[in-house]
Amino acid sequence: MICPECRLPSDYTPLTVDTTIIKKHIQTKKHIVIKNSEEEKNFLAKLIESIKGLSIEHISNKKNLEEIIQEFTNDTEKIWFRYLKIVNITKHLKLWWNKECQREIERYRVL
Repeated sequence: MICPECRLPSDYTPLTVDTTIIKKHIQTKKHIVIKNSEEEKNFLAKLIESIKGLSIEHISNKKNLEEIIQEFTNDTEKIWFRYLKIVNITKHLKLWWNKECQREIERYRVL
């Protein structure tokens, strides 16, 4: 808003700007397992081992199935956190840069 009637003794006219401030999470770090790394090989080996170890012969109802799925989810999460690497989101990390990363950095630049 420009307020000419509020003009000061100088030639300047006060200018008022209203901005909306919203709470928004900006992701600045990412959990990754580097492609073709030793960590990726170990992650996949442990994941396959976990899948092979699932006891699926007693799936007789929905509850049994949900328990097996939960067990697999828990194992996968533990394995993931064992081999992940936390990296800062920047355009310079070309080793793992993909379209999803590009979208994240563009979102960060807009704000």
